[in-house]
Amino acid sequence: MNQYKNYSILLIYSIAFVLIMGCRPSSKQTNNKSVKASNKLQLNDEQLLDTIQYQTFQYFWSGAEKNSGMACERIHMDEIYPQNDQHVVTLGGSGFGVMAILVGVERGFISRSEALVRYQQIVDFLGNADRFHGAWPHWLDGRTGKVVPFGKKDNGGDLVESAFMIQGLLTVAEYFKGGNEAEQQLVRDIEKLWHDVEWSWYTKGGENVLYWHWSPEYNWEMNFPVGGYNECLIMYVLAAASPTYPIKPEVYHQGWTVNGQITKDTIYYELPTVLNYFEHNDDAIGPLFWAHYSYLGLNPQGLSDKYADYDELTTNHAKIHYRYCVDNPGGFKGYGPNQWGLTSSYSMKGYAGHHPGNEDLGVISPTAALSSFPYTPAESMSFLKYLYTEADSLVGKYGPYDAYSHSHNWYLPRYLAIDQGPIPVMIENYRTGLLWNLFMKNDDVKNGLQKLGFKYAEK
Repeated sequence: MNQYKNYSILLIYSIAFVLIMGCRPSSKQTNNKSVKASNKLQLNDEQLLDTIQYQTFQYFWSGAEKNSGMACERIHMDEIYPQNDQHVVTLGGSGFGVMAILVGVERGFISRSEALVRYQQIVDFLGNADRFHGAWPHWLDGRTGKVVPFGKKDNGGDLVESAFMIQGLLTVAEYFKGGNEAEQQLVRDIEKLWHDVEWSWYTKGGENVLYWHWSPEYNWEMNFPVGGYNECLIMYVLAAASPTYPIKPEVYHQGWTVNGQITKDTIYYELPTVLNYFEHNDDAIGPLFWAHYSYLGLNPQGLSDKYADYDELTTNHAKIHYRYCVDNPGGFKGYGPNQWGLTSSYSMKGYAGHHPGNEDLGVISPTAALSSFPYTPAESMSFLKYLYTEADSLVGKYGPYDAYSHSHNWYLPRYLAIDQGPIPVMIENYRTGLLWNLFMKNDDVKNGLQKLGFKYAEK
């Protein structure tokens, strides 16, 4: 690979350096206030894409927790280090991060050998970390590998977060297959982690649905069966694909689809939603991360089953968000063709699940539009240009800050791993299809898709 290095590394670093230094928040800028751009750089589209991929990749490279190599749950640039949770690492965000590191290799930000060392560190850490019937918890202590409770009863296995990690690791394994001995050993180590996940255990004794959590202390008290459309499709695909602890197809067809109720779609902004977003929402459409997390590796283009055309599903999801923000029924300042996209992120009220309708607080989350590049390339590019040429105070060391609101004159120079991770990965899928092509080549994944009745176009 490595055929995509169209620009010199010096140029990439120079562009990123100028942006970083020009956008570093001053003490005044961190006072919950959005500020006007002070630097207007003239970059072409390819340079903009290179720059944002470099910056967001760095969250998972230079910003990683040192002992584990995993992604920090959050990095706050406005707080004096060390943060009291600086060693808390996230499973899902790290799964996105291992894919972002592949982007770094292909774009020439780091070497293949440097990436190998980091992957060895991560895989070794995961192999010795707390697991609960093969699933890791949502959070781990990067120093010890011990569980850090995500909530009072959420101190055991998190199958959804584990699925995001496995999605990333299987993609990495495909990249290094056929490499030197050290690389092939990494592949074997990843396969062991994959084979040890007891997906079938999470059917709670044989029910035809997967449960999100299990704890040795609280057992199934979290009681979260995962059904109805959301971000978790990849969990069901991997559970069916497992060569060691697979689920039966009925678990997908009865549990995930709620006995087919998932197909009850609606028309919103003149576009079919394709699937039913109402299961966990009062509004017609969900936050945009639903169109990203499962599709970092799982290629929706050409993918279908008896319930949906997943290309239409994800594309319409992004287009509906765009049309909603252009229409701007809430009258929020800034919303329009260059500022759009709602998803779960920070807000003036803490972490919130932004999406069109009742959950719209006037907050734009940059990851929403930027991670939608494969679905809405022109609209996503308009937003990217806005950030980097008109509002560079909203961009820092690791790329765009997590969220902002012009209506509330609010932003904080803070990052979340789960929001930064999809950006470089989905942009790369838009540019080259790299991560999609790798993940979809995996033999176990292909078997799982076939088992569940999916049709897809092999590359």
